[in-house]
Amino acid sequence: MINRLGGFAVPFLMLYFTGRLGITLATAALMVSVLGAGSFFAQLLGGELSDRLGRRPVMMLSFFVSPIAMIVLGLAREPWLLVIAMFALGFFMDLYRPAVSAAIVDLVPADKRTRAFGYIYWAINFGAALAPIAAGFLANFDFFLLFLGDAITTAVFGVIVLTRVPETQAEDIATAARIRTSARAGQALRDPMLLVFALLSIFVGVIYSQGHVTLPVDMAANGLPPSDYGLAIAVNGGLIVLITLYISRLAEGWHRYLGMAVAALLLGAGFGLTEFADALPFYAFTVVIWTLGEVIGAAIAPVIVADMSPPKLRGLYQGIWGSSWGLAFFLGPALGGYVYQQFGSAALWGGMFVLGILLSVGYLALSIPARMRGQEVAAET
Repeated sequence: MINRLGGFAVPFLMLYFTGRLGITLATAALMVSVLGAGSFFAQLLGGELSDRLGRRPVMMLSFFVSPIAMIVLGLAREPWLLVIAMFALGFFMDLYRPAVSAAIVDLVPADKRTRAFGYIYWAINFGAALAPIAAGFLANFDFFLLFLGDAITTAVFGVIVLTRVPETQAEDIATAARIRTSARAGQALRDPMLLVFALLSIFVGVIYSQGHVTLPVDMAANGLPPSDYGLAIAVNGGLIVLITLYISRLAEGWHRYLGMAVAALLLGAGFGLTEFADALPFYAFTVVIWTLGEVIGAAIAPVIVADMSPPKLRGLYQGIWGSSWGLAFFLGPALGGYVYQQFGSAALWGGMFVLGILLSVGYLALSIPARMRGQEVAAET
């Protein structure tokens, strides 16, 4: 929660690059996608390191190095330095994510994990509900304040982990995890359920990334100031705070792949409706629709991955799945910016709606082999 209270910079990077630094839309979107490239490698390495070294060291590395990258990004003006800072920020900012997810799996029984991941997501977005409002008004004065505030709160997160968070990985599991990386990776990458689920997550992330890339540009094109984008995106965090605890409790009894199908459909529909928005209230309404999909998916998806993973590969499985989001945030900004600039808003938002429908069908199809696998595991048990 503290970390996300200062999560100012990333949602406003497109406005910063295009408005303050004068970078073209397509180039700015490509630069933002470098953040996703860093995240992609961070999730893979972070998952492996969290199994080998433990959850706690990986978290501290992430929280104490990413503030440096954030400050460098806020001070940089040369394009080559901006790209390096973006990659470093994406890498160290997301290095901790597999470690946190693995720690939750370490601590929480299987039948309570949906609620546990929902609680974590709620805490994150309690901060995120307030951050964009402050960030939007700060951006009207000085964009560097966004980078500075983000860096400070991330460092505070690191201090909390250093002083208050113990290691959660059991010693016997840590010992089993210290086999060769190639053998561990080979075992994970031979799991077709994990690979297909990660592939679907890439396209989910492509849709979701438009909320931080092309949505602010679309609002600016309709004459709305940065503070209005801050208010619209704050609806996302506010709604998550209001409904996540309730949804996470309900989701414990849901069919997980059907829940993911509904989540994908809501995500696509919400962004599809953006084509018809031209004022803040309508934009806020579209955010409500895709936020419902986001909340459902956030509670269920990591539990599906946890159910797939052997204990000694918990971090690696979460990292491989998380890397799909990093790849999505590499592809999504570049793809969205290109489509928006070359073909217009109707092509972009209509394409997001169609993609949501296809993903919904994909999750329903994946439920068939998932059910067979569950029966096999039950028989073995």
